[in-house]
Amino acid sequence: MWQPGPERIAAANITRITQFVRDKYGITADDYDSLWRWSVDRRDDFWSAVWEFCGVVASHRGERVLVDGDRMPGAKWFPDARLNFAENLLRRRDNAEALVFWNELGRQATLTFAELYDQVARLAATLRDWGIQPGDRIAAFLPNMPQAIVVMLAAASVGATFSSCSPDFGVPGAVDRFGQIAPRVLFVCDGYLYGGKSFGTIDKATALLDQIPSIEVCVLIPYLDPSAQPPAGECWKTWSEALASPATEIVFSQLPFDHPLYILFSSGTTGVPKCIVHGAGGTLLQHLKEHVLHTDLRAGDRLFYFTTTGWMMWNWLVSGLASGCTLVLFDGSPMHPTESILWDLADAERVTAFGTSAKYISALEKAGAKPAQTHRLAALQTILSTGSPLAPESFDYVYRDIKADVCLSSISGGTDIVSCFVLGNPAVPVYRSEIQVRGLGLKVKVFNDQGQPVIGQKGELVCTAAFPAMPVGFWHDPDGSRYHAAYFERYPGVWRHGDYTELTPRGGVIIYGRSDTVLNPGGVRIGTAEIYRQVEQVPEVVESIAIGQQWSGDVRIVLFVRLRPEVTLDDALRRRIVHQIRTGATPRHVPAKILQVAEIPRTRSGKIVELAVADIVHGRRVQNLEALANPEALLLFANRPELQSS
Repeated sequence: MWQPGPERIAAANITRITQFVRDKYGITADDYDSLWRWSVDRRDDFWSAVWEFCGVVASHRGERVLVDGDRMPGAKWFPDARLNFAENLLRRRDNAEALVFWNELGRQATLTFAELYDQVARLAATLRDWGIQPGDRIAAFLPNMPQAIVVMLAAASVGATFSSCSPDFGVPGAVDRFGQIAPRVLFVCDGYLYGGKSFGTIDKATALLDQIPSIEVCVLIPYLDPSAQPPAGECWKTWSEALASPATEIVFSQLPFDHPLYILFSSGTTGVPKCIVHGAGGTLLQHLKEHVLHTDLRAGDRLFYFTTTGWMMWNWLVSGLASGCTLVLFDGSPMHPTESILWDLADAERVTAFGTSAKYISALEKAGAKPAQTHRLAALQTILSTGSPLAPESFDYVYRDIKADVCLSSISGGTDIVSCFVLGNPAVPVYRSEIQVRGLGLKVKVFNDQGQPVIGQKGELVCTAAFPAMPVGFWHDPDGSRYHAAYFERYPGVWRHGDYTELTPRGGVIIYGRSDTVLNPGGVRIGTAEIYRQVEQVPEVVESIAIGQQWSGDVRIVLFVRLRPEVTLDDALRRRIVHQIRTGATPRHVPAKILQVAEIPRTRSGKIVELAVADIVHGRRVQNLEALANPEALLLFANRPELQSS
């Protein structure tokens, strides 16, 4: 659907991945298979090359790159290195824009690289004055605003471990997360915007203080009301007080490669969220590789990703500072006040790399939006999509109605590695429905049911060799048993990621959904994304969710559809849906039941929750409703009489 043009080959504008391989290894970037094989067969050489090419800043690197490399888990990367994550993100101190902040009302604020450094310096000094030491936890209950990045960088500079979730979480959901990790300092704001409405958060913050006794200081950042003041109480501080230090230089604590940088949380839809600990060095190297080599980012580029602070893509976005990028931030609904708001932002801010979710792209198409006709998008070179598989029709839509000359990079990984296993490459073509490549340095394969690697067949996405971005471990898991059970139980010594996947003969990747939600009627494995790709081509269908219902000793597929307003599911529409699935997929993909619902439940990062719907349909209790953005929607699936008969 796209291939790099001459301007991406010209010496003056050569892609970074082309420069990387040309300058060092004599492999051409379009021979990606050879490059990938070298990167996984010579992992120590490859990751050393990434360190050098991307200019990692460290007080000491050491000679050793990989120790116990055959152990998974258990391998150790750069065991003698000492570095600081924040120092690598704060290399620039000039007056160019570092952060640009928008919400539903338009542009709100900017920070230059010099101003960003200054604020981090002052906050870091204050944190030290408050007694914060390496390993202490700092939590942020904030929107995707500049202050959240300042807090993260200040925490990282002193060696504290940072964790965040978005303020749309209810108190129980935030307590489920922050309560496990016992933060000493909490940063909150007075509220946030969504869909044209404002929502206060000070009452939530007060409740968090009551339920998380480890919090010694709570800092209020004004947002909705510039004059907002914290409640009375010794632990409350203002943002001005937090920035009161006169410090002008940052003392960057030099820490081990695996020093805990982030604690991220699993979605929590099947129990209390897992607290996944990520190391500073592995996160930095992996993000630099993905930004520089796979996304072609460089100083002067302007990187946008639609995300909240509760999704790992926020952490991924922030690392763009290490490449010298300007980060464009957005808080609010991507469809308010109109579906053009993010494209208004992209035009106004000359965004070069635009990141979003597959569901957003599908929703834009359903809304009839045609940014190619309404916006210039002159600077845009890359569109990134993740969160769920990108349908083939969405590839068509992007190239037809958004921009024809753009590298569309569907990417996939997760909170588990705070990065990607499979992603884009600006030096090779984009093929319809395929993720372009496996990530460099990651020995990604697809295993069949017998645990054998296969090509051109569906199976489990696995990684068969250790890599730097593997988690340091789980919080409160001293013997590593929970960590081991999560990824290594099925295939000892091999990371099983949980995606139902196909590796194509040309090296592309197709993801069919999560393997724990794969449908199995009559013993045939069917990925839910295969059904969604067909159903959502029907104009009346806005979105859908499919589950397997236990029935008469087998599994039958049940499909729930959310339709356009004023549309009712009748027999004629059912027949058209069945025809689309039968002809676009196979007769085995056709659901036994198709039912209409007014809303589909999803996590706060926008992912539909097939397991929770299956639990409700089978009369099982759904744990941790706080993980859902709209838990009330589950009631629409409970006790449906249509599911009690053939």
